[in-house]
Amino acid sequence: MYNHQDLLKELNENLSLNKKLNIIHSVLKQKLEFIDRIAVALYDTKTDLLKTFIYSSSEEHPLTFYEAKLSETSSLKEIVNLKRPRVVNDLAIFDRNKAKHSQKILASGYGSSYTLPMYLNGTFWGFVFFNSYQKNYFSDEILFDLDIIGHLISSITTNELRTVKTMLAALKTANDMVHYRDPETGGHLNRMARFSRLIAQDLAQHGIYKITDEFIEWIYAFSPMHDVGKIGIPDNVLLKPGKLNTEEFEIMKTHTLKGQAIINSMIENFNLESFDGIDILRNIATCHHETMDGQGYPFGLKNGEIPLEARIIAVADIFDALTSKRPYKLAWSNEDAFSLLERLAKDKLDQNCVSALMRNQDKILEIQVKFQDTE
Repeated sequence: MYNHQDLLKELNENLSLNKKLNIIHSVLKQKLEFIDRIAVALYDTKTDLLKTFIYSSSEEHPLTFYEAKLSETSSLKEIVNLKRPRVVNDLAIFDRNKAKHSQKILASGYGSSYTLPMYLNGTFWGFVFFNSYQKNYFSDEILFDLDIIGHLISSITTNELRTVKTMLAALKTANDMVHYRDPETGGHLNRMARFSRLIAQDLAQHGIYKITDEFIEWIYAFSPMHDVGKIGIPDNVLLKPGKLNTEEFEIMKTHTLKGQAIINSMIENFNLESFDGIDILRNIATCHHETMDGQGYPFGLKNGEIPLEARIIAVADIFDALTSKRPYKLAWSNEDAFSLLERLAKDKLDQNCVSALMRNQDKILEIQVKFQDTE
């Protein structure tokens, strides 16, 4: 009666989405041994960006830390317009396609592909890609099996992301309450989230830290929540126009632990204790004022004791605060802000994170233009 083994039982465990995808791929290969790559890309409607997210393959993955505008990738855009999957049984047809993602896949030797769009309640979320090194691999019989597996992958991915987004929406409501009181603007949150992603992407591309596309996505999603604990700071401290005295500064410092408590409560309320990326959110809210010399707060962590996500957010947050106009100060130039960041990198900020931001000055300008503060 109990002899059958559930091959996918590990999907019930507390695992990252990438590990779950690897499990699905390993089981799928028992039947379809020539499925050599499965990948998921996510779509951001606000920026029209399609971003690499998770993948599974037996070889080194050809496409990571990559993003492209969907409107500029005609072959993928057509899938969304038609709301139908696409079979390409000879990828050589894209030989003249100049898009980086097409060239990377071709250069890796893949012969055929099946691309399934992901939807949730009619809303497009991204794609599931299946690739084989063989040409003419995707027969009707194989596609029947892949449709089932593809929708399983889509369901696992979208359900987890939807739960996270629901929690983030609740946190954003709390964050909005802070910003009704605090002079900082929504533009600040949009910019620093994108600066944080720039830093993480650059670090990944240079192999400085062990970073995945999944980590980059959580950095982008969670960074605007760094100051959510300020909702618990009284007005006489939060809104004081001048410099805080010692007692007031001690009160202000508690926003990190208040943020931790708020997020812990949200995690419990939304039953997200098992979500693999949740510590990234917790660390961002709690540790973004820790400094490399151990003189930060709330715990006095130093160097590698500070979670990487908190080190990234610290650089992005300080840079945007310096280059933004506030009632009590004028906006600094990017050059002046970079100069200060370089000085702070000697003892306060992660030098690698500062350098990563400075290597992307053109992209910084694009973000600043697109997400300007409104008067």
